[in-house]
Amino acid sequence: MAATSPAPARAGRTTAAGRLPARRPVVHPRLVAAVTAVSCAAHVWLAASGHHGAWLSVLMLALAAVCVPCTVHIWRHSRLGALHQVTVAAVAMAALHAALLLAGGGAGHAHGGVPPSSAVVGSSSAQLLLVIALELATALLAATLVARVRRLPA
Repeated sequence: MAATSPAPARAGRTTAAGRLPARRPVVHPRLVAAVTAVSCAAHVWLAASGHHGAWLSVLMLALAAVCVPCTVHIWRHSRLGALHQVTVAAVAMAALHAALLLAGGGAGHAHGGVPPSSAVVGSSSAQLLLVIALELATALLAATLVARVRRLPA
């Protein structure tokens, strides 16, 4: 089938108007979706482990349920709305976990009324720092993908 444009078509598919389809990034959205999916899985795993109490487990399951549709939209279409939502949620989660860490919640909280040992204190703080790093990386990846998608020709 010949393209309708008088200009010779380059190799590849053309649209009905004879233009090449816009080359959208592929690896970047898949990376953002994968990191978001890992975060969702971590929330489900932490909720199922039962270390944080019933109400916090329900909250973590709700957060995971909110993030799954965005993961799918980012994987398939790089939708800006989903990217914005992931960016905002990741920054909010990083701020929340940083507040827990700075308030001593990461280092000094106890499960079941038993005071934490010094080994647990260090590992809990390290775990919160890793969570903060993951959330900031997710926000950065999503924000840079928004910038890339906005620069694409229409």
